[in-house]
Amino acid sequence: MTCSRRAALLGLSAGAFAPMLARAAPVLPDAPPRMRVIVDNDLAGDPDGLFQLAHALRSPSADVRLIVGSHLHSPQDAEPDDGHQADKAAAKARELLALMGLAGRVPVVRGAEGALGRADRRSSAEAVAAIVAEGMRSDVQTPLFYTAGAGLTDLAAALQAEPSLAQRMTLVWIGGAEHDGVALPPPGGTPGEYNFTIDPAAAQFVFGQSGIPIWQVPRNAYRQMLVSLAELRVLAQSGPVGAWLVAQLDHMRGQLTRIGRNLGEVYALGDSPLVTLTALQAAFEPDPASSRYHLVPTPRLGEDGAYLPRPDGRPMRVYDWIDTRLTFADMFAKLEH
Repeated sequence: MTCSRRAALLGLSAGAFAPMLARAAPVLPDAPPRMRVIVDNDLAGDPDGLFQLAHALRSPSADVRLIVGSHLHSPQDAEPDDGHQADKAAAKARELLALMGLAGRVPVVRGAEGALGRADRRSSAEAVAAIVAEGMRSDVQTPLFYTAGAGLTDLAAALQAEPSLAQRMTLVWIGGAEHDGVALPPPGGTPGEYNFTIDPAAAQFVFGQSGIPIWQVPRNAYRQMLVSLAELRVLAQSGPVGAWLVAQLDHMRGQLTRIGRNLGEVYALGDSPLVTLTALQAAFEPDPASSRYHLVPTPRLGEDGAYLPRPDGRPMRVYDWIDTRLTFADMFAKLEH
C-alpha cells in the first residue's frame, strides 16, 4: 500500500502523512538495556576487538559497564611485548570512546601485563577491583555478561579474589580449539589456539576450578566471521568511526604484508560474536536464537589446550555456527555514521 493510498484511507493528505511516518520510525529502539556487559580484549593487537567494542557501544540492548584492556601474547605479535600491552589496549579504548562522543562515559581499566604466574607480570589489581564491583552489585537485576576476546587473565584473577562472582555472570569467550567430532583444525593451523595460549593457566582455572557458566566460541566458529575488504572500504567512507576502524586494520595488514604475509581480500572479525550472543538476542524468550550451539559438560583443559572430559562438569554452550548475516548487517548499519 502506497503512502498516498494509506493517507487517503485515514483522511489525511499525503503531505501530512509523510512527517508522521518519519516521526514514527526511530533508527534504534528507545528502550532500557536488557543486559550489562564487561568487555575484556587485547585492543592493541588484532583490530577485530575494536570493531566489536564499537559495535557493542552502539547497541542499546547492551549496557557496557566496563572495558578491560588486556595483554597480548608474545614478542612476535603486531605490538612488541614491552610490558605495556594492556596500557596500550586501554589507550585504544579511550581513543575510540572519544571518537564516538563517549569520553568518560564508560570506565576503562588496564588489565594485567602478562600471564598468571609470569615472573615480570604487573598485577591487575585495578581491573580485578572493577570486575568484582560490577559483578557483586545488588541494585540491578539485568544479567551480566563477561565478553572476552583474548586471554582470560583478568577474569581468572577476579574469580580467584571473589569466587562467588561465578554465580553472578556468564562468560562469553572467543577462544579454544575445535572440539572432537565437530570440526577439524584449519589447514596449517597452530598447535594451540591463539587466545588459549595467551594465558593457559588462566583458561585452565576458569574452566576447571571456577563455576562460571561458559558460552564458548571456539576457533572453527570465530573463523566464520569473514568480511571482504570491499565491504570495509564502504564502511571507511561512511563516517569517522568506520574510517578509524578500517585505518587500524590497514595498519596491521601493512605490518604483516611487510613480513611477507598475504592475507587475501577478506578478514575475520572474529570477536564480533561477542555482540551477536549478547546484544542481538531474540525479542521473545531472549537468547541468541539465530546462532547454533551444542551442550557439553565443561571440560578441564590440558597444558596444550586439549579438552579433558569431565562428565560431571557444569553445562557449557559450544557455539558451532554464528549468524554472520545478522551480525554484520547490524554492525554496518550502526557504524555508518
